[in-house]
Amino acid sequence: MEDKSRREWTGRCLVEGYALGPVIHSDTPLSFWGGVDSFTGTVIDRHHPLSGRSLAGAVLAIPSGRGSCSGSGVMLELILNGHGPAALVLERPDDILTLGVFVAEEMFGRSIPVVVAGPDQFPRLAQAGWVEVAGDTLRPLSGPDDAAGAPAGAAVPLGAPPDVALTEADWALLEGVGGRAAQVAMRIILRMAAFHRAAELIDVRQAHIDGCLYTGPGGLRFAQQLRDWGGRVRIPTSLNAISVDRRNWRDQGVEAAVGEPASALADAYIAMGARPTFTCAPYQLDSAPRRGDQIVWAESNAVVYANSVLGARTMKYPDYLDICVALTGRAPLSGCHVEGNRRATVRIDVPFRADFDESFYPLLGYQVGAMAGDRIPVIVGLETAGPTTDDLKAFGAAFATTSSAPMFHILGVTPEATALDAVVEDAAPTCAVSLADLRERWAELNSTADLGVDLVSLGNPHFSDTEFERLAALCRGRAKHPDVQLVVTCGRATQETVAARGLIAELERFGARTVTDVCWCTISEPLFPAAARVVMTNSAKYAHYGPGLSGRPVRFGSLAACVEAACTGQATAQPPSWLSVSRPSVPE
Repeated sequence: MEDKSRREWTGRCLVEGYALGPVIHSDTPLSFWGGVDSFTGTVIDRHHPLSGRSLAGAVLAIPSGRGSCSGSGVMLELILNGHGPAALVLERPDDILTLGVFVAEEMFGRSIPVVVAGPDQFPRLAQAGWVEVAGDTLRPLSGPDDAAGAPAGAAVPLGAPPDVALTEADWALLEGVGGRAAQVAMRIILRMAAFHRAAELIDVRQAHIDGCLYTGPGGLRFAQQLRDWGGRVRIPTSLNAISVDRRNWRDQGVEAAVGEPASALADAYIAMGARPTFTCAPYQLDSAPRRGDQIVWAESNAVVYANSVLGARTMKYPDYLDICVALTGRAPLSGCHVEGNRRATVRIDVPFRADFDESFYPLLGYQVGAMAGDRIPVIVGLETAGPTTDDLKAFGAAFATTSSAPMFHILGVTPEATALDAVVEDAAPTCAVSLADLRERWAELNSTADLGVDLVSLGNPHFSDTEFERLAALCRGRAKHPDVQLVVTCGRATQETVAARGLIAELERFGARTVTDVCWCTISEPLFPAAARVVMTNSAKYAHYGPGLSGRPVRFGSLAACVEAACTGQATAQPPSWLSVSRPSVPE
C-alpha cells in the first residue's frame, strides 16, 4: 500500500536489509546463470534487453528469474565479490535468486535486501531514477540526496526457523545433533520453507546436485565448508555436469587456474558421498526416479523432465538448496511436491504435421516457455505426434530456458495428461502457437548471418544412446570437413554404453570427439576451440546461452543440419522446409 505523502509503498520482504541505488529495470525475467557474468556483474545474455549493462551497485528490478537453477550460485558469487546489485526488487517471488542471498547470509554474513513489489507497483519502478529499500519499504527517488537513510540500528538478521511442523529428528538436526553441516543445511531449508509458506517437511528419495558447477570461489568455499563440517548425504545423490572433464582436463590443455578449483569443487561433493555421475541428464541413469517419487533435483532441464515426463515430484531446486536437502533428507512440502500445484494454469494449442523435422521440438519448447512464463502449461495438438524421449528432452531443455515453470503437460503424451480435465481447469486461458511464431524463434536462435561453421556442438543436454545411434547413421559414409570440429558431450555411463557397441570408434573415424563430465554450457577454452568463429548446434538452450557464454554467434538447426554443416563447413541460410511452406490447415 502506498503512503502518498511520502511516495513510498510496502512489498513482501524476502530478505531484510537497507540499500540505496540507481534503478535498473526490465520487464523481462533474467536468468543469472548464463545471463550474468559471475565475476563482473555484467549481463551477458545477448537476447535480454539489459545485455551489456552492469548490475553492480544498482537496485535491480526484474519480474523474476528464469532458466537455470544455477542463478543462486551466480548471486552468491556477486554478493561475495562486491559486483552484485545493491538490492533485488521482484514483481513476484523468485526462490532461485533469493536462495543465493540466504546462503550468503547464513554461511558468510553477507547479504542484500530482496523485496517483492507486486504486479501493481512493479511497473512504477521503470520511472524511478533511484530507489531506497528499507526492509519491506520501497521509496522511489529522483537522486541519492533525497534518501531518508537506513533506520537506526538497522541490521541484516539471520532468519529464525519459520512456523513449520517439525519432527523430533528435524529439531535434533536444527540443534546440531547431526553436526554443523546438517544444522546449517536445516536452517537454509527452513528459510526456504518460509519462502514457500510450507507447513511441513517431507522425506525425499534421491537428490541431483547442480551446485557442483564452478561459478567462482564462493561456491567452492560453500562446498568445502560443508565438507569440513562433516557433511554427508543421507539419500542417494548424483552430480550434474561440472566445469571440466575431471579425468582429462590436464591433457586437454586446461589451465590449472581453471581446472584445479573446478575439480576441487567436484571432489568436495564426492567427499560428502555424492556419486561422480557428472551428467546434466540424470534421467538417463539407471537410478532415474519413477512416477510419484518425491525427489530433490536441480538443473533446469532435469527438473522439468523429471516432473513432466517421468511423473516424479520435485521443485525447481536452486543450487545449494539441493545439497542442503541431500544432507538432511528433508524438503519443504511445497511446489510440485504437492498434487494440486501440478495442474496447468494455461492451455497452449500448437500446430503439428507429419513433415516436421526434429528441430520442431526445441523451437516449440523455446516458444511455449516464453508464452507460459511462470505458469505450468498444457500443450494441445501433439496427441498423434508420438514424440520420442529425445524430442521431449529437447523440448524440455528449451522450455526451461525461457520459462521459470517447473513442468509442463502434453495432452496424450506425458503421464499425468491423460485428459484435459485431469490437468487443467476449464477457466484456464487458452493461447496458440503459429508457424509464424516458430519462424521468429528460428531467426532469433540463428544469431548471425555468417554461414561459415567452424564448430558443431552437440549434447546440451547430454547426448543419449539413441542420439548417438542417429548421429552415427547420419555420418556413415560421409567425410567431415577438415576445418570443422564436431564435439559431443555426454555422461560417463552413456559413453561406456555406446563405446561398447562400437559407436564411439565409428564417430572418431568420422572425426568427431566425445567429451564427458562437461556440457556445452560449462565448456570454455581451450576445450572450446579458440579459433572457432561460428558455432552450429541442435540445442535451443545452447543457441540461446551460447553467444553470451562463448562470445561466438550460433547457428541453430536439426541434427541432420548439424552433420551437413560438419561435412560442408556451411550452414543453410533458410529455415527448414516445414517452416517455409504454409498450408491452410496449419495456423499462420
